[in-house]
Amino acid sequence: MTEAKTRQIPAVVKLTSAAEARIAELMSKAPEGAIGVKLSTPRRGCSGLAYSVEYVNEEAKFDEKIETPGGVFYIDGASVLYLVGSTMDWVEDDFTAGFVFENPNAKGACGCGESFMV
Repeated sequence: MTEAKTRQIPAVVKLTSAAEARIAELMSKAPEGAIGVKLSTPRRGCSGLAYSVEYVNEEAKFDEKIETPGGVFYIDGASVLYLVGSTMDWVEDDFTAGFVFENPNAKGACGCGESFMV
């Protein structure tokens, strides 16, 4: 009898080292009770969907869970289909700082970059 091989399932979203470092920084300042940070895609903006990253206090049943060196990163279960194959980065320059997404599912975005459509 041969032993079944287990294949590692790739994460829904790839996090760059800068994004992981930012998650670690956020978790070091997290409010009491926070168990991680969560990415979701609420409906808003002129293109329909936006990226939102917030602290989370409890695990939801269908959320994706990614263990990072600095803390747990969750992806909202209802947002997974919009985010599969995306890369999340943290970018800082002289004028702005924020998470930046390379999303192969986005068919367009608004001019200001605040929202996207699939």
